Amino acid sequence: MPDTSQFNTDRTYPGRWTITFSNPPINMFVPTTIVELGALMTDLEADPSVKVVVFQSANPDFFIAHLDVSKAAERPELLGLWRDFVLRLSSTPVVSIAKIRGRTRGIGNEFVLACDMRFASRQSALFSNPEIGVGLVPGGGALEWLPRLVGRSRALEIVLSGDDFDADIAERYGWVNHTLDDDDLDSFVDALVRRLTSFDREALGAVKAQVNRFGTPTATELQSSNEMFFSALAWPGQRTRRARIRSMGYGVLSDFELNFGRHLPTLGRADDDDTHTQPD
Repeated sequence: MPDTSQFNTDRTYPGRWTITFSNPPINMFVPTTIVELGALMTDLEADPSVKVVVFQSANPDFFIAHLDVSKAAERPELLGLWRDFVLRLSSTPVVSIAKIRGRTRGIGNEFVLACDMRFASRQSALFSNPEIGVGLVPGGGALEWLPRLVGRSRALEIVLSGDDFDADIAERYGWVNHTLDDDDLDSFVDALVRRLTSFDREALGAVKAQVNRFGTPTATELQSSNEMFFSALAWPGQRTRRARIRSMGYGVLSDFELNFGRHLPTLGRADDDDTHTQPD
């Protein structure tokens, strides 16, 4: 099993795992992140005592920034590994909860969508699928999960705008279960986890399996978006837009990464003059 250095797993409390993601400076998803998640999933499936797993971030400003597209393009098998992880997470009898602070974009949003429940800080959580702004399409599950959760029109608004949405709008849309003041988020999730772990694992898993009949995408559906994502990497407009963002603080702690949604329209059309492509 690979070294899971990006994830710290706390197994202190019976029936509960708390997994904290840390990949400084902004919690980018890179190839090893996906490999490590697969290893964690194998470990989780092998532990019959765990009933609930909570995912959180060590970085208060970034739950997960987004996928490092350049590195992912070198590993086309990665989204297959990601699809496998998502399907395993959604089908395991273990209840998964995302406790969200900070920016949650791209594959980060697709990660929390694959969790059974999502609870977010009202003050700090932001959500988006910004792929459209760099000439791509979401390939990790957003196109499958969002319509099921928020409906067709809102899913189109989220994905086609590529904009950042705050936690209160996410709650109103049904994107997350509940938003709370940041000071109350930990205690709320802790209380819910204690309640869930007081119940039988078999009953929790049986209920989850029945609900999954109506709310979980199939492997074929997820594969379709995977393939579209890698096809989009060859689109001329995509190559132009990604080239432009490399000089704008992409992948590092920067105003671009902090305010991704605001900057995306400044990239302009792929055939625009360069004088119209830089942020104010």
